[in-house]
Amino acid sequence: MSILGTRVERREDPRLLTSGGVYVDDLREPALEGAAHVTFVRSPMAHARIEAIDVADAAAMPGVLGVFTGADLDVDPVAPGPGLGGQPLPSAMARPHLARDVVRYVGEPVAAVVTETRAQGVDAAELVSVDYEPLDAVVDVDDALRDEVLLFPEAGTNTAARSGERDESLFDGCEVVVTRRIENQRLAAAPLETRAAACAWGDDGRLTMWLSNQNAQACRDAVQAQLGLDEGQVRVITPDVGGGFGAKIGIDPDAVLLGWLSRRAGRPLRWSESRSENMVAMTHGRGQRQIVTIGGDREGRILAYRLDLVQDLGAYPLMSAFLPTFTGLMAGGPYDIAKVETTARCVVTNTMSTAAYRGAGRPEATAAIERAVDLFAAEVGLDPAEVRRRNAVRAEQFPYRTATGLVYDSGEYVRAIDAVLDAADYRALREEQARRRAEGAIRQLGLGISLYVEITAPNNTEGEHGRVEVLPDGSALVLTGSSAHGQGHATSFAMLVADQLGIDIDRVQVVHGDTDRVPAGAGTMGSRSLQLGGSAVQRAAVDVRDKGRALAAELIEIDERDVELVDGDWRVRGAASVGISWAELAERASDRGGLAADVHFVSDSPTFPFGVHLAVVEVDTETGAVEHVRHVTVDDAGPVLNPVLAEGQRHGGIAQGAAQALLEHMSYDADGNPQTANFADYAIITASELPRFELLRMETPTTLNPLGVKGIGEAGTIGATPAVHNAVVDALSHLGVSHIDMPTTPERVWAAINEA
Repeated sequence: MSILGTRVERREDPRLLTSGGVYVDDLREPALEGAAHVTFVRSPMAHARIEAIDVADAAAMPGVLGVFTGADLDVDPVAPGPGLGGQPLPSAMARPHLARDVVRYVGEPVAAVVTETRAQGVDAAELVSVDYEPLDAVVDVDDALRDEVLLFPEAGTNTAARSGERDESLFDGCEVVVTRRIENQRLAAAPLETRAAACAWGDDGRLTMWLSNQNAQACRDAVQAQLGLDEGQVRVITPDVGGGFGAKIGIDPDAVLLGWLSRRAGRPLRWSESRSENMVAMTHGRGQRQIVTIGGDREGRILAYRLDLVQDLGAYPLMSAFLPTFTGLMAGGPYDIAKVETTARCVVTNTMSTAAYRGAGRPEATAAIERAVDLFAAEVGLDPAEVRRRNAVRAEQFPYRTATGLVYDSGEYVRAIDAVLDAADYRALREEQARRRAEGAIRQLGLGISLYVEITAPNNTEGEHGRVEVLPDGSALVLTGSSAHGQGHATSFAMLVADQLGIDIDRVQVVHGDTDRVPAGAGTMGSRSLQLGGSAVQRAAVDVRDKGRALAAELIEIDERDVELVDGDWRVRGAASVGISWAELAERASDRGGLAADVHFVSDSPTFPFGVHLAVVEVDTETGAVEHVRHVTVDDAGPVLNPVLAEGQRHGGIAQGAAQALLEHMSYDADGNPQTANFADYAIITASELPRFELLRMETPTTLNPLGVKGIGEAGTIGATPAVHNAVVDALSHLGVSHIDMPTTPERVWAAINEA
């Protein structure tokens, strides 16, 4: 019986729950003995000209090894990332490692202090005197579009990229057309482990960096490029990583600068930021202003859809200048809509830069189309579930080419809708809602539905590397380019090897995140790990199994067809007492290059998981308080390798998605001052605000990889946000409320009720 598909407890957890993880700040590597500490001096102003920086008092403090400003650096600024569809961005918008002339957001580093102890760094940083000349700040994207205040005057505009053209005839023939402006608010990634790095130069001239990151190989390449080092001069190691959510995909200029400072100071260095520092200086997510326009007939058929969006890039264009590409590609969602149009503009503002955050462009697309469908359903007088059923792509239409040019691999959208509605007893919920409305109850019931499809492994052409080797003691070693930060790779990849080789999963070691041991890899993002990294490991295990069979047959002197793998040993069919173990095979194969295989797996296309979420909320019409009371979902990502891991990903994703709908918002005032720079003000969701999630299981395989799997890491987030958002609005629709922007806080809900 195969181990795949069974409930295997996470192998990582006993260590994490007993002795604890080893994170960057916990490292006690010999190379880091005597490491000094780096503290950054960060701008308290959103937009200002730097007139002068005086470091004399700080440099005279006890334990200070050096104070460095932008004038000391010989490191080029970081060029802006690719824009929409890969278009180049203005070179003037490059991001400096330390601001030299102008600061453009609160939290931008202007100096770095190197000290013997961390406490000394905090004290010394306070004595760095910076003379700022305030400049007008631009925070709102509409203000940024007017170009009245320019962040980069040499660029001549705040618009870094734009795409798409309007077709004025798009809605010709539509009986009903509905338009609404929607805010997909800025969020903080807020991983439990903040950004951290350590580094040391070796006697051989190589730089070793320890990073809390999602992609060691890309970080190695970035460090080499930014510091002007040759290939092979940098080794990157990622120890345990306490969460990333997309914000740790790339390497921060702050961490790169550590390598430069270490060489200058002649000491190993450490850096770990505080929570308030993390909130203002780590990349944020989302930040789109959207205008949705949806048209169709009065029978509920959607005929055309337009999404006009403005992406808030923050002060410097990073990955978010590209992410609206995904929003545009996925704009039509799971619906069979003949005409879909997207226009996008990306603008800089005096706020922290935005970048990837769980879902990265796809949740924004789903939030838009799912609000639009509810608005359309209300206008034509149909139940929102029925409108979704009438417009969903049918099972017989797959593979389905969308109006935006994507090809969805497989799906059963209508079946998923029916499964969720039946499990929730949707009819009874609507009856209860009608009863409360008729009675004028204070606590009104709201039902929110979202039908979503997302793209996973969008960077499929990069593929992923996997190596499997059987060692002389009979254990197995797996090397993978996928980088775990909570997903359970040590369990899932061990299961794949155990399934093929019959070696107990406790004897399978999974290694990742060390560029010397795993030189090639694309890391973990975009829900790609199992379908690409797992497929590479599975195929490598198959190759090792084939090599083992051939060698076993040769040593036993029998035809390959007459040997089989039984309980982890190779046996002769019909003569179970005659055989040879993996340990013996590995020992005999040592002079033949060992029992190992390397595979670089590349998929022909991304995959498209899908699902349906039904959220049930109760809204107190006197206070505006919202209680999330039920959540029923299907999240179909193909065959489930391990239900424990899949359910964990779904639980975490739903919680994050609900948090955006209900609570979270990284906000700034009109002058660019952060208003939510700690957990006292930024409302992270907790278990007490969430119901028990009712997870239904559906598995629609793909043909694009040998496991038939799709990504599950971001699905819950994508489906949950619009479901909860729609539920809050639905609870108040009978009062005349048609929309409330996220987050639907009690203040906003109360205001909407009173305005209606």
